[in-house]
Amino acid sequence: MRTVTDDDPNLWLEDIEGEAALAWVGERNAEAEAALAGDPGFAALEGRLREVLDASDRIPYTTRRGDQRYNFWRDADHVRGVWRRTTTEEYREDAPAWEVLLDVDALAEAEGVDWVWSGAVVREPDRERALVRLSRGGGDAVEIREFDLARREFVGDGFHVAEAKTRIGWVDEDTVLIGTGLAGGSLTDSGYARTVRRWRRGTPLDEATVVYEAERGDIVAFGWHDRTPGFERDFVGRALDFFTSELYLLAPGDRLVKVDVPDDAEAYAHREHLLVTLRSDWLGHPAGALLAFGFDAFLAGDRTARVLFAPDARTALVGQAWTRHHLLLTTMRDVSTRVEVLTPTPEGPWTRAPLTAVPPLSDAAVMNTDPDTDDAYDLDVEGFLQPSTLFRGRIGTPAEVLRRAPARFDAEGLSVRQYFATSRDGTRVPYFVTGPDHAERGPGPTLLYGYGGFEVSLTPAYGAVSGRAWLERGGTRVVANIRGGGEYGPGWHRAALKAERPRAYEDFAAVAADLVARGITTPALLGAWGGSNGGLLMGAMLTRYPELFGAVVAEIPLLDMLRYHRLLAGASWTAEYGDPEDEADRPHLRALSPYHRLTADRAYPPLLLRTSTRDDRVHPGHARKFAARMRELGHSVLLYESPGGGHGGGSDNGQAAFNSALAYTFLWHHLSPQRSGGSAPPDHE
Repeated sequence: MRTVTDDDPNLWLEDIEGEAALAWVGERNAEAEAALAGDPGFAALEGRLREVLDASDRIPYTTRRGDQRYNFWRDADHVRGVWRRTTTEEYREDAPAWEVLLDVDALAEAEGVDWVWSGAVVREPDRERALVRLSRGGGDAVEIREFDLARREFVGDGFHVAEAKTRIGWVDEDTVLIGTGLAGGSLTDSGYARTVRRWRRGTPLDEATVVYEAERGDIVAFGWHDRTPGFERDFVGRALDFFTSELYLLAPGDRLVKVDVPDDAEAYAHREHLLVTLRSDWLGHPAGALLAFGFDAFLAGDRTARVLFAPDARTALVGQAWTRHHLLLTTMRDVSTRVEVLTPTPEGPWTRAPLTAVPPLSDAAVMNTDPDTDDAYDLDVEGFLQPSTLFRGRIGTPAEVLRRAPARFDAEGLSVRQYFATSRDGTRVPYFVTGPDHAERGPGPTLLYGYGGFEVSLTPAYGAVSGRAWLERGGTRVVANIRGGGEYGPGWHRAALKAERPRAYEDFAAVAADLVARGITTPALLGAWGGSNGGLLMGAMLTRYPELFGAVVAEIPLLDMLRYHRLLAGASWTAEYGDPEDEADRPHLRALSPYHRLTADRAYPPLLLRTSTRDDRVHPGHARKFAARMRELGHSVLLYESPGGGHGGGSDNGQAAFNSALAYTFLWHHLSPQRSGGSAPPDHE
């Protein structure tokens, strides 16, 4: 049997827009559509999912700027969406009056470009101009255009940057700090900006002053302006890899003053404070701790820290948000959220108090605080069976309900439970189960989702699409909080880095086995689903533990771990996986690489691969080559590649609904009890 070597016979599929490659993709898409979109129930399912995504009574989440709230909205009448705003007082109404600032559908039609909204940077404090980010087809690369918010039109002679992976922010009304791709080696090996420039209105971008320059082997150079009244200052720095960076104060004369914290710490200044989140032990404080210093004193050499958060074995830091006088601190204990109010004091420990009670097995997100003007906040609370409730509060007074999202699927008879599986090395791995009572029903179709990388935590979230497509049909949905994530802080992530990656796979397999042991499902009824790094996890499940699953869905996946660093943004992830150019890392990367583990003499569960031609983060070649290799070895596989959508997978609600319908049709086709030999759940004969 021929094995895959560095002389990869499928390299031609890495030519993203190549005629031969796209023709081959077209054939695979036709196969997937014939197998799935032709299902008798597909159109109805797609319609119900599109209905959820387009629903007019969704919560219109906003970004608060002063007394105004900005929102980007898509629905059936606005496929690409509209950028709009209203006042906070009007937002309290059931049907707020919105001022439309930019209609992306109209723009796309007028210019003949598949524009996808990618956000805007509004100039503060006047809020008269914005730097609008537009993506072609949903990729990470964007075009920047200056926009006049009063006239609701682009500024003809304003700031404009051609398509690139650009970072940009206002300094004043005529100046920005920018990092973007220019001729002459301006990009890092990862494809991001290597320089930060101070660009003044009316001058050519390539003549803008370079205030900071990173190394070619770094990930990116970055910079921003702190506009806090009385604390105005500029910061620049570089990301050495995905988890280490250097931060500098840009002093007068563009002199660099290093903020001398550990490279793997996260640091930022807020007024007179320097906040530092640790990924490793430092100054006698453990990884995962949050420390506060006096900013000026720290630069002068003082290392006296106040401990704002100290982790334990079950608790981790999630996020921070400043109001004018307080710091809202979000933490997790066994993957359930808590929010506290911390108040700085001149001397001694900061005071602390709980913000509000959060229901068990729920997630709470603090939003829309303003560190310059007031102590107001928004709080969004949701759970697996609990649609979002959006609260508006002010620290020290009771919060009011601004919005309640309606239920999108029938949850009668469903419950949420948290269990712990024991991994191969004895580690307890938490996971959430949403579905019917298996003690009464017996084993049934179950979908296991995971990610396990980059310190990303999977928290309880209301999934309207999965609720309609899976739970309503009698399925059970499981979310596994495996190592590699951030559920228990930096140590939980570090335990599955590089050569230790198999621990994440062992955790996921342990959850799968525990589901069977508890009688929730059987291997024939158990499906697995993951995307991006989670797509790599799916490749590992397919090639390492095929006997545990009845079907697998891998979306926008990494699969070739010997060439990933040469494909698009892949070089930025070597700190997570290892460097294939390093002889010390190459053996474990070959062992990890699902593409290189495929063989002809092993049975694999049915596989659906989904990717996007416009994904300029994870190269579509991963999924293409994996599908080609499986076909070469005689295995069945379905591949569907969206023409647009970028890394998110759907540039509009129609595309997102179609993609989801493909995946859930595939899963139900293979995991329904009638096909897998199990007993059908009640009312789903």
